[in-house]
Amino acid sequence: MFPKVYRTIHTTAVAAIVDTRIGRHGEVSQTEKRPYITWQIVSGQPYDNLSSAPGGDFTTVQLDCYHATDAGAEQLAVAVRAALDSALICNRVVLNRRDPDTKLYRVGMEADFIDQR
Repeated sequence: MFPKVYRTIHTTAVAAIVDTRIGRHGEVSQTEKRPYITWQIVSGQPYDNLSSAPGGDFTTVQLDCYHATDAGAEQLAVAVRAALDSALICNRVVLNRRDPDTKLYRVGMEADFIDQR
């Protein structure tokens, strides 16, 4: 239930926008340079069976792309979606708004990671 999120989304296209500013647990430092991505595990389910320990996990992860401009947030989300698509990970946009606290534009996505243990 601990998918390789950073390794999956940290492609050349994503790094060109956020460098390494990809924060686990849904947060980054308040002093972190913008734009950035945060991610967190929303839910996880092992593939249970009766004869042995689970052989894999199905984990839903929320990824949030933050940027100072609407166009920048969309560009970042498209780069993240392309990274997920190339890894054959199902994903969907679940949020598209301006954050009231930071005033940054935010595109939230969910991605379904299926991993072998």
